[in-house]
Amino acid sequence: MGRIVLVTGVSGDLGGRFARLLSADPAVERVIGVDVVPPRGDMGDVRFVRADIRNPVIAKVIAGEDVDTVVHMSVIATPGTAGGRSTMKELNVIGTMQLLAACQKASSLKRLVVRSSTAVYGSSSRDPAMFTEDMAPKRMPRSGFAKDVVEVEGYVRGFARRRPDIEVTMLRAANTIGPRVSSPMSQYFRLPVVPTILGFDARLQFLHEDDLLQALRHTATGGVHGTFNVAGEGILMLSQALRRLGKPSIPLPSFAASQVGSFVRQSRVADFSPEQMAYLTYGRGVDTTRMREVLGFEPEHTTASAFEDLRRALGPGPISADRVAAVEDMVTQALGAGRG
Repeated sequence: MGRIVLVTGVSGDLGGRFARLLSADPAVERVIGVDVVPPRGDMGDVRFVRADIRNPVIAKVIAGEDVDTVVHMSVIATPGTAGGRSTMKELNVIGTMQLLAACQKASSLKRLVVRSSTAVYGSSSRDPAMFTEDMAPKRMPRSGFAKDVVEVEGYVRGFARRRPDIEVTMLRAANTIGPRVSSPMSQYFRLPVVPTILGFDARLQFLHEDDLLQALRHTATGGVHGTFNVAGEGILMLSQALRRLGKPSIPLPSFAASQVGSFVRQSRVADFSPEQMAYLTYGRGVDTTRMREVLGFEPEHTTASAFEDLRRALGPGPISADRVAAVEDMVTQALGAGRG
């Protein structure tokens, strides 16, 4: 008899694709996809249940379906997709708390998999070359997605202590990119002129979208208990990435970084948050030894090959003079606001 898996966040592209991938796995009997809105497109053999994980009714769904595995994928990275920062925090933190409360009551549950993020380590000038899973941030996140991830992981660890009979796995995924992923990083690289921080060259580490899905499948069907960094091998410097794209950049003084992020968000060109601007200043590297040796997973793509796949998807494309002018105007306004 195969696993009965509940996947949250299936209206998102990655959540929907993962649910479909899992439903085709011979180790899985059936997949129940949960979200507040129906997913776009055909979900194949996935049974969709319209439910809000912030509502205690999610406990009835888990119990009624005899779910033995829950994969939590609805921790949202950008406020724009959630309808604002307050809604984003409510979905991420309150939603996770309610889901864990439902899991705690479920006698049938054997495994919980949580898609977390390497954003939990933050980005600062004091960071080590590589973060291992046992390391804490050198500067604790004070707002945004990174703070949500820290809180979510704290609640998950508390749940693991209360239900030691359940295998709990957290996958700290690096920035996920690929030809089909829309994320702050892919939006950043789509800009006609790319703003950078003067005097800094961020260390970038990526995870290909296909490797994220395979890591989740591997963990849901036969993974092990624990917390794991999941990323492609190697580091790519921001300057190297921009050279490979062949795009012009505008180095900005650090005081203008937050203003640039605000202007970019307001223009809806990309959904940049303060912690993402910090990442583009300092970058981040994570050690993946435990992923390979303990979790038993090896990504197909390195950081460099994942970025190359994104580069091919972006294509050379003509750069509109109007788009260049719009970015330059944002930069000019940011510089003026920073000096003021």
